[in-house]
Amino acid sequence: MTSTRSAPTTIRFVALREQYEQLKPEIDAAVSSVLGRSAYIGGAEVAEFERWFAGYCGVPHALGVASGTTALELVLRALGVGPGDEVAMPVNTFIATAAAVVMTGARPVFVDVDERTSNLDPAMLARAIGPRTKAIVPVHLYGRPAPMREILTAASGIPVIEDAAQAHGARYEGAVAGSLATAGCFSFYPTKNLGAFGDAGLITTSDAALAGRLRLLRDHGRVSQYEHAIVGQTARMDTLQAAVLRVQANALEGWNAKRRQVADWYRELLPAGVTCPPGDARDQSVYHVFVVRVPDRDRFRAHLEANGVATAVHYPLPLHLQPAFRHLGHSAGDFPVAERLARDIVSLPMHPFLERAQVQHIAGLASGFTPR
Repeated sequence: MTSTRSAPTTIRFVALREQYEQLKPEIDAAVSSVLGRSAYIGGAEVAEFERWFAGYCGVPHALGVASGTTALELVLRALGVGPGDEVAMPVNTFIATAAAVVMTGARPVFVDVDERTSNLDPAMLARAIGPRTKAIVPVHLYGRPAPMREILTAASGIPVIEDAAQAHGARYEGAVAGSLATAGCFSFYPTKNLGAFGDAGLITTSDAALAGRLRLLRDHGRVSQYEHAIVGQTARMDTLQAAVLRVQANALEGWNAKRRQVADWYRELLPAGVTCPPGDARDQSVYHVFVVRVPDRDRFRAHLEANGVATAVHYPLPLHLQPAFRHLGHSAGDFPVAERLARDIVSLPMHPFLERAQVQHIAGLASGFTPR
C-alpha cells in the first residue's frame, strides 16, 4: 500500500554537514589561512589544487575556473567553436551542457541515450555528426563513464570534451575521467562528489596549446597586470574554494568507495520491481546519484517522502522539451529513450554516510509500494 502520511525527513538525499564535520579542523585551518593573508584571488591554494587534480587525473594541465558551465564554455571557445557550428551532446543531461554551447553562438545537436546506462548512445552519435560538427560533448552521467572508446571512434578526429561534472574519480578502462579526450570539464558545486562551498569548476587537458589559450580566456586575456593578449572574461577559481577543495580532495577516494558500497547494498536489497543501474563490468562509476526506474514514479516518490525518505529526479524534462530550446524545433517523440527515462526515473539518497540499515529501510518501503 502507498502511505499518504507525511513524516519528517529521516533519510536525507545528501549529507553536506557530515562531510564538513569529518574534515572540520583541516577545512577551518585552510580557510583561516586564506583569510589571514587576504589572498582571495590567485592565491597559492589555487595552484596547489590544480597540481593535485592534474596528478589525480594523470594529465599535465588542470586549470581552476569559476564553475563547471564556465569550464565547458571556455573549452569550446578555445577550440574555436562559434556561430554556424554544431556541437553534438546527449539530450538527457542538465541544461548547463547545452547552455555552454549556446553561449558560444553554436547550435547544440541532441543525441538520444542508451536505455541501460542513460549515457550517450554511440550509434546515434554517429548519425548526428555532420559537416558543421565542431565538437562532441559526452556526459559521464550520474558518475558513470560514457562509452568513450566508441565515442572517440565515431568522432573520427573531431574534438571530444568530457562533461565530467558528476564524475570526479570515475574510471574508464583504468583511466580517470578527465584524461580520456581533448579536455575534461568538472563542476565543484557543493553537492558533487568533490564539492566546494560555493561555485567552482576545473578543466583538464594534455594539450599544452589548448591549456595556454584557456589560461588567457579565464582571466581577461591577461599576460601581465595591464597587458591583455586577447579578450577574455572573469572566470577564475577563487582561493577560498581552492583551499576547501584541496582539503576535501584527500577524502575523495574514500567517499567514492563508500558510494560504491551503498550502490551494492541498493542492488542487493531493492525489490525486483525497482530497476537499478547496471553494475560496472569494465568501468568504475562513482555514483554521484543512484538513479532507478520504477513504474508509477510520482506515487513512488510520494510514498517514500511520506515516510521520511528524500528523493529527486535527474532529469524530469529532456533538453529537447525545455522551453529554453524551443527554437531548435524539436517535439515530443523525437528522442524516445530519453523521454521514457524522464517518465520513470527517480534518484534515491546517495552519499558516503548512508548506513546499510538506512538502505534496508528504503528497500522495505519500496517493497511495500504497489503501482497503479
